[in-house]
Amino acid sequence: MAAIAEGHNQYPPAAGLAELRRAIADSRLRRSGIRYDADREVIVTAGATEAVTAALLALCNPGDEVLTLDPCYDAYEAAASLAGARLVAVPLATEGDRFCLDEAALRAAATPRTRLLLLNSPHNPTGKVFTDAELVAVARVCLDHELTAVTDEVYEHLVYDGAGHHSLASVPGMRERTLVVSSAGKTFNVTGWKVGWACGPDRLVEAVLSVKQFLTFASGTPFQLAVARMLGDEEAWTAELCGTLQRHRDLLRTGLEQAGLRTYRGEGGYFLQADVRGVGYLDGTRFCQDLPARGCSGHSLFRIPPQPTEPAHRPSRSLLLLQACGRDARSHLATDREVAGLTRRAD
Repeated sequence: MAAIAEGHNQYPPAAGLAELRRAIADSRLRRSGIRYDADREVIVTAGATEAVTAALLALCNPGDEVLTLDPCYDAYEAAASLAGARLVAVPLATEGDRFCLDEAALRAAATPRTRLLLLNSPHNPTGKVFTDAELVAVARVCLDHELTAVTDEVYEHLVYDGAGHHSLASVPGMRERTLVVSSAGKTFNVTGWKVGWACGPDRLVEAVLSVKQFLTFASGTPFQLAVARMLGDEEAWTAELCGTLQRHRDLLRTGLEQAGLRTYRGEGGYFLQADVRGVGYLDGTRFCQDLPARGCSGHSLFRIPPQPTEPAHRPSRSLLLLQACGRDARSHLATDREVAGLTRRAD
């Protein structure tokens, strides 16, 4: 409100306000140890999705291929399509209650047409946080095939169980070929502000800017100022938010397990995956449809299953995507009771 009252209501520079770009560069240095030039290697975007879309439009030619991991955020396929590229989604493997990278499958999916690798960690929709060893494996594929990497790190502050977030750009050899995307929306719980950014070598940032100027040009001047000031003290806020979301995740996971659904460890982000086969279903969509039909009012917390980008990736049909970021943990407990009721009715 102060920024609005002070008259900061006109277009900012296309690359973003200098104050915010400096704050972003300082934050990246403080958190990852990677130094970015705020004037040449940082760009502010209208949310992280614009940054990813502009990157694919700028860096891909028609007929190029973009590697990512399946299931994935649905905007990736749309962005690749806009660029005339083909999204090649490599399925994540599972090991116990965790999702994991299949390096051999990722390497096998790279072809002479592959131009770019798009990595999301913490991962939407599985909640996976890629380990250091997995990041090194991804880097090997990028280096061996001379791929540019775009990393979507919007959930970077929402990592649970004492684990830390590590960027692909921090792996030796990757800083100069990686565009790191993040935003204020998830970090500060202000998704409606649509303030995102990308950091990377100047040649990649300049390419993104060349497209962005014809998408939104610029946006959110007062919000950019607010985020610049918030980034100076992000750790205290995000630690509290992360603790709250971890408690919500634990409540939700415990209730679902007690109701008979197998869950996968949500290591970061907003979501939790559950497998509905434990309660007599083979298809997560059918399970979701049956909740209201059986009088389960808690169905509003359920989301559609994470549909695989590649139709051949059938195992995820039985998975259910749940939101673990509700404002009131009691709603999760209510949902658990509803699921338990549905389980009894399905017997």
